[in-house]
Amino acid sequence: MSYDRDAAPMWPGLRLLPWEGEGGKPCFLSADGAGGVLSRLADEIEAEQLCDGADVLKGAVAVLDDGKAGEHALRLALRATTQSFGNVLRVADSRGARLPVASDGD
Repeated sequence: MSYDRDAAPMWPGLRLLPWEGEGGKPCFLSADGAGGVLSRLADEIEAEQLCDGADVLKGAVAVLDDGKAGEHALRLALRATTQSFGNVLRVADSRGARLPVASDGD
């Protein structure tokens, strides 16, 4: 899974989900914030993706700190890091789009 911000424009009232549809297209949920089944599932997956991101970061740092790490180890660490970063960026965009917009007086 890779995340392309330009392919996932945000629309008011729609939540960007943490998974892709057919052909890698973004999936959205029309929700009123009531916490339905799909919304809770998305929350759980986002939480897992953020935890996974922390683990991937630790692993990448370990590989970078290992002066004997070979090209294969570096490529694996970079691939895991870019995938994780895409997931975290998708979560950030999804959550950011759901924040209330401040009025000019706030």
